[in-house]
Amino acid sequence: MSAPVRFVAIVDDEEPVRKALCRLLRASGLNAEAFSSGQTFLDSIVARQPDCAILDLHMPGLSGLQVLQQLQSSRFSVPTIVITGHDEPQTRERCLSAGASAYLRKPLDGEVLLETINRVVNGRSTHRQDDPGQPR
Repeated sequence: MSAPVRFVAIVDDEEPVRKALCRLLRASGLNAEAFSSGQTFLDSIVARQPDCAILDLHMPGLSGLQVLQQLQSSRFSVPTIVITGHDEPQTRERCLSAGASAYLRKPLDGEVLLETINRVVNGRSTHRQDDPGQPR
C-alpha cells in the first residue's frame, strides 16, 4: 500500500515564487496548490485543509504572521513553514511563538525545503533556521 500524497499549500504574493515552489513540490510527488494572499488561503481551509503550508512572511493584506495567528485561533491545525527574504531574529521568534513549525530564509534550497516538509508533516517540528548554504 503506498503512502498518501501530501497536500501542501503555498502562500506567497510573488507569482514566480509560487510557480517555482509548485513545480518543485509536484516533481517530488506532492500535491501543491498556490495562493496569492493569506486571506485566500484562510478562506480555502474550510473546503480542504492542507497537510502543510508554506507561508511567505511579508505579503500585502494579511502578513504571514497574521495568518499564523489566525490559524492558531481557529479550529484548524496546519503545520506551517514560514519563508522570508528579510530575516530578523526577533521576527523569527515571533513566528515560532505564533505556531510556525519551521522558519526558512529565501532563497530556498529545494532539498532543505522538502526535508522540512517531511519533518513537519510527520510531527517533528524544527524550530531552527536552516541555512541553505550549510550541509546538514
